Amino acid sequence: MSDAQKVNLLGLPRPMLEAYFESIGEKKFRATQVMKWIYHYGVDDFEQMTNLGKGLRTKLSECAEIRDPKVVSCDHSADGTRKWIIEVASGSCVETVFIPESGRGTLCVSSQAGCALDCSFCSTGKQGFNSDLTAAEIIGQVWIAAKSFNNVPHKQDRSITNVVMMGMGEPLLNFDNVVASMNLMMDDLGFGLSKRRVTLSTSGVVPALKELGKYTDVSLALSLHAPNNALRNELVPINKRYPLEVLLPACQDYMNGLADKRRITIEYTLIKGVNDQQQHAEELIPLLKNIPCKINLIPFNPFSLSSYQRPSNNAIRRFQEILLAAGYNTTVRKTRGDDIDAACGQLAGKVQDRTRRSQRYLNQTQLINTKQLPV
Repeated sequence: MSDAQKVNLLGLPRPMLEAYFESIGEKKFRATQVMKWIYHYGVDDFEQMTNLGKGLRTKLSECAEIRDPKVVSCDHSADGTRKWIIEVASGSCVETVFIPESGRGTLCVSSQAGCALDCSFCSTGKQGFNSDLTAAEIIGQVWIAAKSFNNVPHKQDRSITNVVMMGMGEPLLNFDNVVASMNLMMDDLGFGLSKRRVTLSTSGVVPALKELGKYTDVSLALSLHAPNNALRNELVPINKRYPLEVLLPACQDYMNGLADKRRITIEYTLIKGVNDQQQHAEELIPLLKNIPCKINLIPFNPFSLSSYQRPSNNAIRRFQEILLAAGYNTTVRKTRGDDIDAACGQLAGKVQDRTRRSQRYLNQTQLINTKQLPV
């Protein structure tokens, strides 16, 4: 069987892997053995799986494989942040970022090559869209990062303690592959992460959000970025389809459906002169009053295709103080990895754009730079 015809076992959730073994005439408990080798030990060679019989190892070598996506490069920031450039099957490249913090390490994982949405403050959106990532390409990012830190065997203290679906793409627009990957992250035979430590971030795809609780119980983050519909329509265009009065109840319904009490994380990128004024902070207070949440303020990180600017430290602090005084747990995300373009909102990869969006933004920027178009 050619490599193109082989079944990639990386990314198959436990039920699918059990079904696969039954389909080749084997007992489904073989899935347990193989999952441990893949995710606990980082093994991709069937011959190294010593508790499998030689006949099964030979059979698997002929009809299956464990194939992770190709790493193009890995950059290291002065602050300890790491960024991997990973090539996916479509030929595009996506980015994965590890952010070290005191007592934990967070891996920011991509779900799409580019993004089908076009949030005005996000570098990924300016790259256009090419394709959804497969489950193997999503979980493969965690697999690659874990091996790079030598976090195998699985029982060792981990560098990666948290995974957030906050990289390139809108996770809920790649629903099946994202759910399968997140469930593998939490599976004891996978990476065994707590459901409190795996977080999906969405801009607000309400129909998919309403389905999410049927298939997983990961933590939730909402890319809010504005306290009213008029402003959010400009910053997060999907708001025109699913406005705040529809989106926020859907988020609350998901949280209410979890077996334990958790708070949703509200992500709010602060942009100078756009959404960082006192009135915006005061509007957030009644908007979120019935939603158990924590607010994460993200100072805008500049990139070449945007004219937006980062607010001053004083403006950021004033915004935070208003929310703190109203009783909201409000933190300011520290900018990490900006020397390797790994900061929040800067992920761009190399997308073979199918939408022509990237060329449109590039042309617009060139016109601005040549002063043919007013800023």
